[in-house]
Amino acid sequence: MRDHEHDHDHEHASDEGELSEEEARAEVERLVRKEVALSQVRQYGDPVLRMRAADVEDFDEELERLTERMVVLMHHADGAGLAATQLGILRRFFVCTFEGEDRVFVNPVVTPVGAEVEVDSEGCLSLSSVRVPVERSTRVRIEARDARGEAFSNELEGYPARVVQHEVDHLDGKLMLERTDQESRREAMAVLRPRLVLS
Repeated sequence: MRDHEHDHDHEHASDEGELSEEEARAEVERLVRKEVALSQVRQYGDPVLRMRAADVEDFDEELERLTERMVVLMHHADGAGLAATQLGILRRFFVCTFEGEDRVFVNPVVTPVGAEVEVDSEGCLSLSSVRVPVERSTRVRIEARDARGEAFSNELEGYPARVVQHEVDHLDGKLMLERTDQESRREAMAVLRPRLVLS
């Protein structure tokens, strides 16, 4: 999931005056890291994004290395979450960050808590700059394991609840386009289809 705080690539910087040479260099480096990270994320049209991931059975060093790499990629790409399927790995795990903490969820199961839902705008690292309104449960319980295989559960609400629902959808082969209204889907496809032809 694309981090809503980084959607405009620091457009506001120019509003606050010119960047110093050092700040400009740091911003260029950030944008290069972002481009490199996004080049490793599967994009809309890749069939793997429509495939359901299999449960993780081996909690080994490879899994820990993968999740560590995914956390770095997620941050470089300005993401709030990244599912294994977005890297072409058909296994059920994702990483995310909220409230300043990086989290790993392996074999997650999400259950809504209560009937309250909310519609909010979502973006996705696999769907370019597209944003669409998506209805999600406002509170969920998530049961999962960490990268070492330790079981845990959390009750989440608001933005963190939205992030984990978005990432579990990826593991089920679903994109946010399937959860939005028809008009928003049509507008999104107008952006995405030309990109499919160009790539």
